Amino acid sequence: MRSRPSCRHNRFICTSPKNESDGILTEYEERRPRQPIEHKTVVTRAAVVVPVLRQTQATEEGETVPRADESRLEEAVGLAAAIDLEIVSAVIVPVSKPRPATLIGAGKVEELKGVVAAEEIGLVIVDHPLTPVQQRNLEKELGAKVLDRTGLILEIFGRRARTKEGRLQVELAHLNYQKGRLVRSWTHLERQRGGAGFLGGPGETQIESDRRQLQEKIGRLERELEAVRRTRTLHRSKRKKAPHPVVALVGYTNAGKSTLFNAITGAEVLAKDLLFATLDPTLRRITLPHGTEVILSDTVGFISDLPTHLVAAFRATLEEVIEAELVLHVRDMANHDASAQAGDVNKILADLEIDTADAEHVVEVWNKVDLLDEAARAALVTASESGAKGLDVHLVSAVTGEGIDALLANIETRVAGRISDIALDIPADSLPILPWIYENASVQERTDREDGGVSLTAGMTAQARAELRRMTARYPDVRVASPAG
Repeated sequence: MRSRPSCRHNRFICTSPKNESDGILTEYEERRPRQPIEHKTVVTRAAVVVPVLRQTQATEEGETVPRADESRLEEAVGLAAAIDLEIVSAVIVPVSKPRPATLIGAGKVEELKGVVAAEEIGLVIVDHPLTPVQQRNLEKELGAKVLDRTGLILEIFGRRARTKEGRLQVELAHLNYQKGRLVRSWTHLERQRGGAGFLGGPGETQIESDRRQLQEKIGRLERELEAVRRTRTLHRSKRKKAPHPVVALVGYTNAGKSTLFNAITGAEVLAKDLLFATLDPTLRRITLPHGTEVILSDTVGFISDLPTHLVAAFRATLEEVIEAELVLHVRDMANHDASAQAGDVNKILADLEIDTADAEHVVEVWNKVDLLDEAARAALVTASESGAKGLDVHLVSAVTGEGIDALLANIETRVAGRISDIALDIPADSLPILPWIYENASVQERTDREDGGVSLTAGMTAQARAELRRMTARYPDVRVASPAG
């Protein structure tokens, strides 16, 4: 009797013959066509914990005010939402005395453990810097991965970086952050075993090896970023020869810098109601109302408790701010914590050795006035007229365009000098100078004479007037009258 052929389960289902004595398979059933596999995106369920240690935040006036707990919670949830987490729990935890082991008290840890188990939470975000020991202990107690504020910001930056420079900076900051947390990956090797044959246990060797590799990567990234810094320096030197003054937008994250940048330049930089929507710097050349050309720079938004090594990693990017002719501090005046946010920005600018009290170098741009009611707007107008630390203050709405024209006029006055009206008498053989005048001045009145010449009245900046004096050497018949009025 012949043996039964083997079944090929990928195509057929074999059934036993009705009469096995004849040794013949009498029936095959073809398997049904497979259903297409659905690939579902797995969304991580997360909890947000905001420990409140009752710290105060310095304002731009030098005073201290407590940051609103609800605003801190809203910001922490916004940070978590920036990496597409499903927030199923968000709580504020008062901390009277930080615990070295877990930061928060044992009772609250036990309470969180119950929430994590009941809601099947896979990630707990603690909106506060954690030591490696605190992070490890909380993971053991809660039975879920724990990420502190620094780690969350690094995760967001890693997703937002698009250019090679941005990715280098994020990777460098991440490696510096991870360097002190290597022991968490080697808890099974953390104890050295004693006795003959076990001197210098394997745990120490593995950790030191990883640290050495990390340090080598850090050194390589620092060298690459140094090359980026040199390239940026070269580009800046070329721009200075043009010359095109740089005007930098700075401010707290989600203050509306990119929306304002788009409104002024007509660019299409990503502008969303999202924390850290912009990470890589963007520069555009713009022409101001009276013809002055400047370069407008949109930079990464700042945030409270920004890690020091992150600021250091992004210094190559922030050098655009350091070298800027003018700094526009954009503030979200619809936010209840606008003063505290301004204090955070001023602190980081001070770390970059930028004097935020220098009225010649810094302009306050109070954004999102379209979201204020009449009473709040009136109070803001009164405050702006008195000036903040003697700085020029402009109330604007990047969405509606309100106040942008006055802001641009102020920028032009600052970078090119005061605008004055001048009278020009241009004979027919000097008309080739006309295109330059229209590009670099605001022509208010023009008279075409019968002899083919032109008489003009135009508004010019001090910078344009200086350039005009150099150009009249080529057109000696052009007569320039004293400033009108």
